Amino acid sequence: MESGATAENAEGTRSSRTTGRLYGVGLGPGDPSLMTVRAVQIIAEADVVAYHSARHGRSIARSIAAEHIRADHIEEALVYPVTTETTDHPGGYRGALEEFYTEAAARLAVHLDAGLTVAVLAEGDPLFYGSYMHMHKRLADRYATEVIPGVTSVSAAAARLGTPLVEGEEVLTILPGTLPEEELTARLAATDSAVVMKLGRTFPAVRRAFEASGRLPEARYVERATMAGERTGDLADTDPDSVPYFAVAVLPSRIDAPRPERAAGSGEVVVVGTGPAGPLWLTPETRGALAAADDVVGYTTYLDRVPVRPGQARHGSDNKVESERAEFALDLAGRGRRVAVVSGGDPGVFAMATAVLEVASQDLYKDIAVRVLPGVTAANAAAARAGAPLGHDYATISLSDRLKPWEVIAERLRAAATADLVMALYNPGSRTRTWQVGKARDLLLEHRSPDTPVVLGRDVGGPAESVRTVRLADLDPDEVDMRTILIVGSSQTQWVRRGGGQEIVWTPRRYPEGQGASA
Repeated sequence: MESGATAENAEGTRSSRTTGRLYGVGLGPGDPSLMTVRAVQIIAEADVVAYHSARHGRSIARSIAAEHIRADHIEEALVYPVTTETTDHPGGYRGALEEFYTEAAARLAVHLDAGLTVAVLAEGDPLFYGSYMHMHKRLADRYATEVIPGVTSVSAAAARLGTPLVEGEEVLTILPGTLPEEELTARLAATDSAVVMKLGRTFPAVRRAFEASGRLPEARYVERATMAGERTGDLADTDPDSVPYFAVAVLPSRIDAPRPERAAGSGEVVVVGTGPAGPLWLTPETRGALAAADDVVGYTTYLDRVPVRPGQARHGSDNKVESERAEFALDLAGRGRRVAVVSGGDPGVFAMATAVLEVASQDLYKDIAVRVLPGVTAANAAAARAGAPLGHDYATISLSDRLKPWEVIAERLRAAATADLVMALYNPGSRTRTWQVGKARDLLLEHRSPDTPVVLGRDVGGPAESVRTVRLADLDPDEVDMRTILIVGSSQTQWVRRGGGQEIVWTPRRYPEGQGASA
């Protein structure tokens, strides 16, 4: 039957049905021979074949299924009113599409109400960035529905490249090229493998995102996979003016992928912070640096937080050999290796960045590139769990006297207390240092009220996390160890109990006028 024929013109036997059945039929990436047997079967059984097309009337979906569409099929061409975001519709581009989908669903509902079977054709898989899903969301709750999966363009692209897409424990991220460039950059940096779809006009921004994330050398390009005009190549060599919408950018599996040859002296050391605990605290930039490294170097406890990757060498060591660890990492980089030095929290806060930079300042290593990537600090993590005790000016002080004498620590505590600063106290105690917390408490009580709130954050983000608040006068040194950080409030810090028993600690951003530091 001609396109647009009504349900009333169908065979009389159809009218005895109550309502018809809706099928979303995945056609695969373009080659008709990649349609599934089930897809061909459903098209053959359908009364109505529907497909989306642009205003020029040509439909890729119909062209894929053309040999299975009969003259007696009722055809419903669902023609998009717009294909770009330029429209005079009062609701804008989204409004125009919303109206179109609603009207298209209504057209299909007429056939379904008449008892006819409707097959909506969809390139790739119907529920993977496909137009069919808009019909599904509007009709599936009213009519019996079945979705026939299809081979996606992602699988087709990987097959055409002839390289594994993901292997083992690798993570695959699928991204629309329409995302903001910075978002694309962050996600590309953080993942193992990726496919970026919806290229065309987005290609220049997508390419910049690959370059900014450091992944451009790995990236491949696939255009019209399995279709006429198919093209593959390196993304870096692709002419932006030649890229159509039906193209994808691919980051294949890194496992067994050849690592680039680098000359001696062309390596790099990246010092990264893993945050206070596990993977939830890693930034995308840090994830990317860890994944790209040839070697990972660090204190074994922190190294254990980093996923094991095939082909990557791991070098764990004791916590008391920071300078040696830094020299080892720089020596590796000097031989052309890309090295990630792992640190807990933020690498620049009582951590490995200082040790690496100190050694890197020597003439022997001055030509080796060194970068420091930030991480979530223990102070920030504990403060967030407690509320916002660091909401105003604060000082960060280590209570460890291993690298500086206690007299210096005491002087700094007095200065911060006199200035009425909130204090984040790192390294408060260990098995061999048991008296510093008591000394610090007594010193601070000379300047602070006994009721000053003190946050004790232990193993924040870890399985044994404990965050609680006590009065300064009640701070018990026996309850503090090396995994604990203390946040001591100022004279303005508030400790409030809210509904449900929640306790919060926060320091106002505004300091009272005319009120100086405590005596």
